Amino acid sequence: MPQDPDPPPAKKFKPGSPFFCFNKKPGMLLPRKGNTPVPIELQRKHLPIYQAKSQLINQLRQLHSAVLIGETGSGKTTQIPQYLYEAGIGRQGVVAITQPRRVAAISLAGRVAEEKKSQLGKLVGYTVRFEDATSAETRLRFMTDGMLLREAIGDPLLQRYTVVILDEAHERTVHTDVLFGVVKTAQKKRKEQNKFPLKVIIMSATMDVDLFSQYFNKAPVLYLEGRQHPIQIFYTKQPQSDYLQAALVSIFQIHQEALPSSDILVFLTGQEEIEALARTCRDIAKHLPESCGPMSVIPLYASLPPAQQLRVFQPAPKGCRKVILSTNIAETSITISGIKFVIDTGMVKAKRYNPGSGLEVLALQRVSKAQAWQRAGRAGREDSGVCYRLYTEDEFDGFLNMTVPEIQRCNLASVMLQLLALRIPDVLNFDFMSKPSPEAIQAAIEQLELLGAAERKDDQVTLTPLGKKMASFPLEPRFAKTILLSADFSCTEEVLTIVSLLSVDSVLYNPPARREEVYSRRRKFISSEGDHMTLLNVYRGFKNVGGNKDWCRENFVNSRNMSLVTDVRSQLREICVKLGISPESSRSDMGNVRRCLAHGLFTNAAELQPDGTYMTLDTHQPVAIHPSSVLFQAKPACVVFNELLHTSKCYMRDLCLVDPDWLHEAAPEYFRRKLRAIKS
Repeated sequence: MPQDPDPPPAKKFKPGSPFFCFNKKPGMLLPRKGNTPVPIELQRKHLPIYQAKSQLINQLRQLHSAVLIGETGSGKTTQIPQYLYEAGIGRQGVVAITQPRRVAAISLAGRVAEEKKSQLGKLVGYTVRFEDATSAETRLRFMTDGMLLREAIGDPLLQRYTVVILDEAHERTVHTDVLFGVVKTAQKKRKEQNKFPLKVIIMSATMDVDLFSQYFNKAPVLYLEGRQHPIQIFYTKQPQSDYLQAALVSIFQIHQEALPSSDILVFLTGQEEIEALARTCRDIAKHLPESCGPMSVIPLYASLPPAQQLRVFQPAPKGCRKVILSTNIAETSITISGIKFVIDTGMVKAKRYNPGSGLEVLALQRVSKAQAWQRAGRAGREDSGVCYRLYTEDEFDGFLNMTVPEIQRCNLASVMLQLLALRIPDVLNFDFMSKPSPEAIQAAIEQLELLGAAERKDDQVTLTPLGKKMASFPLEPRFAKTILLSADFSCTEEVLTIVSLLSVDSVLYNPPARREEVYSRRRKFISSEGDHMTLLNVYRGFKNVGGNKDWCRENFVNSRNMSLVTDVRSQLREICVKLGISPESSRSDMGNVRRCLAHGLFTNAAELQPDGTYMTLDTHQPVAIHPSSVLFQAKPACVVFNELLHTSKCYMRDLCLVDPDWLHEAAPEYFRRKLRAIKS
């Protein structure tokens, strides 16, 4: 856990003072009438996109493909699907609007349904992993890019859709990039087979326009001018060695100088950082002079309980300032009312995969320019705003223009499994917009071969019968394999529970200020066999009380995420039944469960060294047990883990105690090969 930052120094800074320099980005300011709620129809007409409505409809009616660029707050995401529907474009089928994040798909569908005065799930609906709020009446369907990709496995031509809108394309998630190729192929084949044409619209606030236009056969680029409100940008005069300290100073300077009705949004990298800074802010706020007014500090990250997440949308009491400390969940996914100031630390946590070492690590890194502009845009949604960037203008100039596509920095095993399931004839030469390295593609194929999911014949890669079953699960290949193996160990029920728990955001809520209380409540669930068994115990406790919300609150369990685990589990169980797997329970025999996990996660194994440190078995990378693990104080001889987090050192997260013999039993040839490589 990071140490609490020190209290802020006495010095203050102002725009133009030594701390910040000034750079204004002009925009457009719309009239407001006090705090009176503006009717939805009037809100729609006030959006910048409304002025271009008729021109846009005329252009989109004629084009098969288009790239639409519009600034954050222009209204493109909520309005374009409605404009198409109102103009009768795409009504012969369904209009799909893809989003990189589930929270965005759900909240946008709710907003558009409200604007159409329709019940959610009727005309407007959403589909995200393990949740479907659509019906036969749904014509505007918001969905995560991964869900449309899964649909393509059963229907490569995407025949139910007449229009596919790929939104937030600049985020370049791995699913979005694969979807580009799948949608482009579907569009081409439908044309060749004289089927109803598929219209493709790529939308973003910022992106490499030429790259997207070229990829989609020189699609015309439509620029949507105007943002709702102007935003002032301030940079630091000097580089900041401690961005948390700089954020703290910025928060309290704004708090002392700005009107109390102006709320602050701060972008940080993760839960630990957010909770530590929140605690410090609250402590300092108690000792400020009365003239400053009260401050309400609200954290926002994915694993927060639902009631806590909803607090960010509630207005602060009169005279009180709301300070929201958020991960990049607030970058594009949601709009929070009242935000006047944005503080951008310029940092983000991102996964990086090294195909040479076979390790995928979650590490801190600088945002791209595109991300920085998205963050700044959060300040101008309802009124003119200000963005304080905790880095110099020179540093900003050195940022990458666009975020490196996830497809070029992640483990491609899931991608290759999906492409093989899509019956792509030559997966090694798939038409990626940004092609991953040949090493990464080869490493992914080798991993699938190792898991028994794929085989090569004459430079052609095909799925094995086991691989076809693995592709039935919307999971990472190793988790799909673990479920399929569980039948051999008579522990399918337990493995389904564990995999479901690992497939949602954290079900455990750990407020740092109540650490002792959390520990005393959790002690009854803790298993000396590791985090997976501990989570299994928590789930069993949850089921024993029928999902009681008071029980969840008392035991610091996220009730919404735990309910989602139950839904995920029932869907995975249905897939098992369809595949002919009869779910059995090992009851109290946890040895079989751990053995099954060892067989599924053998590539993520580490062994205790004589000096008390840990080393991964396959690459001999030094690693350590994460402080959040129940095994942190223990020294187990051998473990498997879910992922590595790289901060000051490489930490293993979510660990399970295993016997080394089980690992060699799972993949004897693999470990023999690794041993030979180390000796040579």
